[in-house]
Amino acid sequence: MQADLSPTPSIRQRSVGLADRVVTSATDERLITFALGSCLGVTLWDPQTKVGGLLHLMLPDSTTSADKAQTHPFMFADTGLPRFFKDAYALGAEKSRLVVAIAGGARMGTPGEDTFQIGQRNLAAVRKIFWRNGVLINAQETGGAIPRTMTLRIATGEVTLRSERDERVLVPGR
Repeated sequence: MQADLSPTPSIRQRSVGLADRVVTSATDERLITFALGSCLGVTLWDPQTKVGGLLHLMLPDSTTSADKAQTHPFMFADTGLPRFFKDAYALGAEKSRLVVAIAGGARMGTPGEDTFQIGQRNLAAVRKIFWRNGVLINAQETGGAIPRTMTLRIATGEVTLRSERDERVLVPGR
């Protein structure tokens, strides 16, 4: 199924940058993040409260740079994910109702030269944090070797992905 990513007058598009997140209950917004290569995009959405968010994290573990973790907590899975979820809970979302999707974690560079395996390490870190906290992943498209653009429509919870190959719906809207 092809996703419609074109802006409409009634839907405002809001960009989420690298190492950042947006959490909102504005049902007229579509959140979008670009260039998910080895980075991971994480969406969450509560169908009852219409609270949703999109996080673009870059690295699995903040122990590599405690200073950066203080100034840019959303750069890292271990510091960004807890704050991301707390922001959603503060707007009325409940963990038991959340629809969670992830995308990215690709192998970047030429085959055989992904020495640090950041994409795989990001995915492992996110899964471990979710497992420890009882968070289920409802949909995912990870790995491979292509960057992706990820969107979340707050009104419906629809999550779409676009790559150089195609556009598709990862989580159908409600």
